[in-house]
Amino acid sequence: MVIQPFHLVDQSPWPFIGATRAFGLTVGLVSWFHGNGGVCLGFGVVFLILTMLFWWRDVVREGTYLGFHTSLVCRGLRFGILLFIFSEVIFFFGFFWAFFHRRLAPTPELGCVWPPVGVFPLNAFAVPLLNTSVLLASGVTVTWAHHAIIEGSRDEVLRRLVYTVALGGYFTYLQGNEYYDAPFRIRDGIYGTTFFVSTGFHGAHVLIGTIFLGTCLLRGYYYHFSTTHHFGFEAAAWYWHFVDVV
Repeated sequence: MVIQPFHLVDQSPWPFIGATRAFGLTVGLVSWFHGNGGVCLGFGVVFLILTMLFWWRDVVREGTYLGFHTSLVCRGLRFGILLFIFSEVIFFFGFFWAFFHRRLAPTPELGCVWPPVGVFPLNAFAVPLLNTSVLLASGVTVTWAHHAIIEGSRDEVLRRLVYTVALGGYFTYLQGNEYYDAPFRIRDGIYGTTFFVSTGFHGAHVLIGTIFLGTCLLRGYYYHFSTTHHFGFEAAAWYWHFVDVV
């Protein structure tokens, strides 16, 4: 066998299973929108989560115990996560474009004003400002945890990751209350649609990032990270900073 630094991936069932589960989730979601298909949607969510857990378990094994994630492989993974984050930037750019297009040039159908007539917006200096402060604080704590990993201080890594995950959970709690108390709904024209779709997708990214960092917390507890080999945490930190910026 020729010794080389690349990771020759073994055959895996998870891409095929994940694709079929995603298709089932889509069918269930569309059916649920039309008043039925709740069972199909539930099965789709459960099996997709199980697929992700088993797939991620295999990746952790490859990178932590089997030594497949060499420096060259990690370099490719870094480019991969950067391209993924760039695609997410383009994704959110569309939402910002929709908002500024209507904000700067409201049509006669909107009364030529923004917010449209009859819509009462949230106070930007209340819960939204608090949520912004919470996310910025979490960006500080995750960077703090990164420095602790480089310094080899495992206890500090765990403590600072707990702070970050708690702040992410607090953000989600505040946003849920904000949605509940909002004086408008997603059906209230372009304003409600733009607000709930853009902030809702951002909230979903915060929730995913919180799970990502929670997984890093668990991996740190089991000594998966070292001072020179911790790309899994770096990817989570980069993703979290992207969420902060958005």
